[in-house]
Amino acid sequence: MAGSTERRVAAARMPQVRLPPLETFDDGGSLEADGDYDGLEFRGLDLTGQRAAGTRFIDCALRDCTVDEAELTNARFIDSVLEDVRGVGADLGGVSLRDVEVRGARLGGAQLHGAVLERVLFRGGKIDYPNLRAARLKDVVFEGCVLVEPDFGGAVLERVEFRDCALRQVDFGGARMTDVDLRAVAELDIARGVDRLAGAVISPAQLVELAGAFAAQIGVRVETP
Repeated sequence: MAGSTERRVAAARMPQVRLPPLETFDDGGSLEADGDYDGLEFRGLDLTGQRAAGTRFIDCALRDCTVDEAELTNARFIDSVLEDVRGVGADLGGVSLRDVEVRGARLGGAQLHGAVLERVLFRGGKIDYPNLRAARLKDVVFEGCVLVEPDFGGAVLERVEFRDCALRQVDFGGARMTDVDLRAVAELDIARGVDRLAGAVISPAQLVELAGAFAAQIGVRVETP
């Protein structure tokens, strides 16, 4: 946290995604549950309502796809890119993302509870009401994103960076943090979980902005004389 200068915050390790030449996915636009996809490009597909739990994507790219109400629970994305993916109500509970770049996503109500994210970059885009309760995030970077009411309740965050992001009404209730860097957040609005910021680092300006919340947390009343 701010005020502690004894140790520098550890930086997140960025994903190193180098896609091979990809083949175009051509299967009527349908995904299979427990499917296994390797070296494919999914472009411009409407995946609305598809049921593809347990599917594995390795060295794949999903570009300009719609995922409204899609069920991808326990899916695995490895060494892949998700670009301009959009949709409302996608169920990604228990999903695993490792060495993944998510670019320009526009999602609403995405269910990511219990997800495991390791070496993941979110760049640009807007995600409304993402449910990341009990998720595990390690070496994750949010860059230039707008996150509206993200729920990190009970999540574990290790080496997570927020760069030039808007965090609006974020819930950190019950979260555990190690080397979480909030200093470059452009808009920081914490609805719950100020008491869970141990293990995070904030800027002096953010400390001033959060002073009232910190005081309330320890029961201090701030009044003019």
